[in-house]
Amino acid sequence: MPAAVLVGPARIEVRDAAVPAPAAGEVRIRLEGCGVCASNVEPWAGQPWSTFPGEAGGLGHEGWGIVDALGEGVSDLSVGERVTMLSSHGFAPYDVAPANQVVRLPDALDGQPFPGEPLACAMNIFRRADVLPGQTVAIVGIGFLGAVLTKLASDAGARVIAISRRAESLELARAYGAAETIVMDDHWAIIERVKALTGEALCERVIEAVGKQWPLDLASAIVGFGGRLVVAGYHQDGPRQVNMQDWNWKGIDVINAHERDPRVNLRGLREAVAAVAERRVDLIPLLTHRYALDELNEAIAATRDKPEGFVKAVVTFG
Repeated sequence: MPAAVLVGPARIEVRDAAVPAPAAGEVRIRLEGCGVCASNVEPWAGQPWSTFPGEAGGLGHEGWGIVDALGEGVSDLSVGERVTMLSSHGFAPYDVAPANQVVRLPDALDGQPFPGEPLACAMNIFRRADVLPGQTVAIVGIGFLGAVLTKLASDAGARVIAISRRAESLELARAYGAAETIVMDDHWAIIERVKALTGEALCERVIEAVGKQWPLDLASAIVGFGGRLVVAGYHQDGPRQVNMQDWNWKGIDVINAHERDPRVNLRGLREAVAAVAERRVDLIPLLTHRYALDELNEAIAATRDKPEGFVKAVVTFG
């Protein structure tokens, strides 16, 4: 099969690779597509600890498709079922996944792209945020993840303040339920605006969904006394500094919302499928750019650069 291989900084090539065989307890999926994650950008660009070439299909972890083969002992899935899954080599037409990390897609989602892993992340982050009705929730960074979290928080009865750089991102946040939007340009001006919107109390919940130092600083600054800072951004390009004096003074809880327990991730994936199937989350407007496998370099560059109208890219097969 053709498979994307990271062969050097900002250089992915499509090479021949063996079609994987499912081991005991696994299934093989013939992929319809795989989402491109913002966390792909740093490894693709190259990091000091990077080694090349990478694994065939590597970096791809947002796949969906059709069950193609069953490993020994798998009895609760069938060949031909349409599924989403948690796997790690989805930038290729076939991938394998543990059967207990696969979720069937209902008929209501027939024909619809479904990168399940980032939706599962949103569900798990939201659960860890413990958003309550009547709270003010600031979300710093409105991309795919921030938009879904905006919808979940607003539906839970919170007043959402969306903070992001691009005007079109703030428009997206309003469409997904944000009550207030603030352009992410001036640190102190944003803090003053949040104070004005909250009667100086700041926010009970702040979700940082960027993965960079300044958004983390900003998120820390706008959490109110006894509030909760939820780190949803994926910080993978080096150490971070935090204002521990501010954290201490305000007595805030800090939640690192990236789950690693497979059982929790599966729960999030099931919740994600239900949320989209029941039309509580509209996925289609968020999947804005589609690419072929041999265009993966362009897809990741677009994820980094965010051209006009960009929210999320998917690679499609066939």
